[in-house]
Amino acid sequence: MKSLSSIRVLYVIAAAYDGLLGLAFLAAGPQIFARLQITPPNHWGYVHFSAGVLVIFGWMFLEIARKPLESRNLVTYGILLKACYVATVGWYWVNGDIPALWKVFAAADTLFALLFIWSLPAFRLGTCETKTPATVG
Repeated sequence: MKSLSSIRVLYVIAAAYDGLLGLAFLAAGPQIFARLQITPPNHWGYVHFSAGVLVIFGWMFLEIARKPLESRNLVTYGILLKACYVATVGWYWVNGDIPALWKVFAAADTLFALLFIWSLPAFRLGTCETKTPATVG
């Protein structure tokens, strides 16, 4: 059985990963693309919107970490976010070429998706172990 503390740690790490990644691309998107020699899109709005979505999902993961059992309905959205990104990168990877940076993010998101799936049964059953004070009797 998964412990509540391990579930919280997982979602705090996911919150930091997505939130900080989103903030980095919001604050320094052009510099990141230039430094890594990635051709930017024809409009920075695409990058800023995607970065904003990452910040929003980071906040959602933080809410899951803060109140896991009450927020269990949000876990599926996290899995879908990760699956969507991995599928998109996978498609372009197989059918052409894609910058290595996106492949690295896809590897990380694959791991997060698998860990979120690993955590899901505890949420569905409401069986996350919680530490309760021992009863005196």
